[in-house]
Amino acid sequence: MSGQIVAYVRVSSVDQNTARQTFEGVTVAKTFTDKCSGGTRNRPALTEMLEYVREGDTIVCHSIDRLARDLQDLMELVKTLTGRGVSVRFMKEALTFDGNASPMQTMILQVMGSFAQFERSIIRERQREGQEAARAKGKIPGRKPKLSDAQQEELHSRIAANEPKAKIARDLGISRETLYSYLRA
Repeated sequence: MSGQIVAYVRVSSVDQNTARQTFEGVTVAKTFTDKCSGGTRNRPALTEMLEYVREGDTIVCHSIDRLARDLQDLMELVKTLTGRGVSVRFMKEALTFDGNASPMQTMILQVMGSFAQFERSIIRERQREGQEAARAKGKIPGRKPKLSDAQQEELHSRIAANEPKAKIARDLGISRETLYSYLRA
């Protein structure tokens, strides 16, 4: 019994494009896409895909680092999936894992996973260095506040006047979630 081919696609942020992650020559039945860091296991599409796949299915990923940026997480995911009878195929590396991995295949997966984890560590280090350099220049790293001081005062006075929060958020051009973050601050 042959299952279906399911694709997993991941980019690190919502403004990145998934177009480079192709599956040429492979007919994919369903694609699961996450737009979040591979350094976290809290990825909704990954969770949904893990619940969706069945014995005999094959998961295709563009490359190993798209599935996981942490070696332990990568090894656990592949072991769990192959243990359930689900194959995992990495297109860029031309590797397929189906539960019958040879010691050489396992070593290659570990080495490639180590490179992905190393790359993630380098990215974090560069981010930290950039933030430290910005602080040294008196700049505050991160997103700029959505509301000016005057708008924040307006928000608080309108809240005190018991105006509906949804209306205040619309008028100020922010989401209700952002409004609540200003109320917590």
